[in-house]
Amino acid sequence: MALKDEFEKHGEWLFRRRSYLPFLILPILLVALKNSEGLEQAFGNLADGLWEAFCIVISLAGFTVRCITVGFVPAGTSGRNTERQIAESLNTTGVYSIVRHPLYLGNFFIFLGFALFIEVWWFTLIAVLAFWLYYERIIFREEEFLRRKFRDAFLEWAQKTPAFIPNFRNWQPATLPFSFKNVLQREYTGLFVITTSFTILEIFGDLLAEGELEINLPWVIMFIVGLTIYSTLRTLKKKTRVLYVEGR
Repeated sequence: MALKDEFEKHGEWLFRRRSYLPFLILPILLVALKNSEGLEQAFGNLADGLWEAFCIVISLAGFTVRCITVGFVPAGTSGRNTERQIAESLNTTGVYSIVRHPLYLGNFFIFLGFALFIEVWWFTLIAVLAFWLYYERIIFREEEFLRRKFRDAFLEWAQKTPAFIPNFRNWQPATLPFSFKNVLQREYTGLFVITTSFTILEIFGDLLAEGELEINLPWVIMFIVGLTIYSTLRTLKKKTRVLYVEGR
């Protein structure tokens, strides 16, 4: 099998399993969590708290990239589908005019915030490398799908638009207005993942590194807020048409 075809095959396999394959890093994560209190031990609680806040900001920045992207896209694009590639149209304006894969860029910063939160340099290195190898093949598969479907339109867009590092000089206004409802109905799960993941990392980090189960009020509040938002928006999406937007 040619290397190109092999990359595409691997990308398709990873794409279908992208919801749960990242959990394979858990064994390495558990080892890293045993050494996750180095910053606090070296510089104290204040430095540790500031670093944790910085990591949360990084993940929220990635989430913001996703929200801005999703707020402008039409229906049938930029979805969370895992069964097959779907693209009813080719997004080339708005965020897609400066970078070809803004959702994966957002995912990277969300993931980077988690990795840095562990405070173990080798885990961050492994996590970033794993992310790159994982998404490189998924991106390759997606672009092959888009190239076959949209042909010259895709090639023209890909030639001037970077794959992962934005070029802000290419900015073109989005063809559709920003829809906050579209963000609410499509990104509530991402916010819940962020609040839950940071809470779990904090609790298990203390447990594995110090042997103490310590649950601090700010983390409980963050988790409860995330869970409340998730439950509310999920109910509105599944049971009502409050969040429905025509053409989105």
